[in-house]
Amino acid sequence: MLKEIKYLIFIVIITLFIFFIGKYYFSDENIKKSYRSYKNINEKIKIYSKELPILENDTKDVIEYVKQTNGKKKKKFNFWKLLEND
Repeated sequence: MLKEIKYLIFIVIITLFIFFIGKYYFSDENIKKSYRSYKNINEKIKIYSKELPILENDTKDVIEYVKQTNGKKKKKFNFWKLLEND
């Protein structure tokens, strides 16, 4: 009996909690505040983007290309021959 009353109280509290959250979330006052905050954020972004400094491009000729020559012969290594020499 006591267990059922405890569960009933839990269910009532949870449903009231969900009801009041939904009521606040879908209220006109909250919707107006959210739209105003979106508008303020967009205005702040526009103001901040106008104040950003433009940096000069300092990456010209940073990469130096080296011409590779195939004149050098590389010594070829064979793994199995290295094992056979031991």
